Amino acid sequence: MIIVNTETIPGKKIIEVKGLVQGNTVRAKHVGKDIAASFKNLVGGELKGYTELLVESRREAVSRMLAQAEELQANAVVNVRFATSSITSGAAELYAYGTAVVAVDDPTQEG
Repeated sequence: MIIVNTETIPGKKIIEVKGLVQGNTVRAKHVGKDIAASFKNLVGGELKGYTELLVESRREAVSRMLAQAEELQANAVVNVRFATSSITSGAAELYAYGTAVVAVDDPTQEG
């Protein structure tokens, strides 16, 4: 499955648009990570616990988006975007979305 955040795929021709696909996950903060983050706020630096949480969330949202694309028999997702929103205090949603398409090699393009 090809995943891009552009409208086109170099060397490919989009022959069919299958539609919008999306995936999301809602994650809550972990008390232990919050305590560690509080200490880190005092001295500065990366909040690694939250970085890991966001990485996991992106992977899960993308995986769910790709599962929808596969159900539509697409072989690529173009215009992929991410959005986040606060659900409640301490919980946030990460949302991935794009357009599922069928793309084939384009012999008129070099690459």
